Amino acid sequence: MASSQQYAPVSMGAGFVNVQAKREAEHQRAHQLRQKQALNLQRENILSQRTSNPARRSALEAALQQIEAQIAELN
Repeated sequence: MASSQQYAPVSMGAGFVNVQAKREAEHQRAHQLRQKQALNLQRENILSQRTSNPARRSALEAALQQIEAQIAELN
């Protein structure tokens, strides 16, 4: 009986790896990288803003803390 799963050899003599699982893992890594890039852009945008309004400044600080926490979760 032939299996419908595709397998590809892996270096170091580790045997075979499911190609679909490898694709899904790569897709997950790419998604995580895009999320990280978007969060870093938001972080840079917040850091570049200047304001003398104390309410706006505290809102920016809170947003910055939230974004940095999300970045830390992705690492």
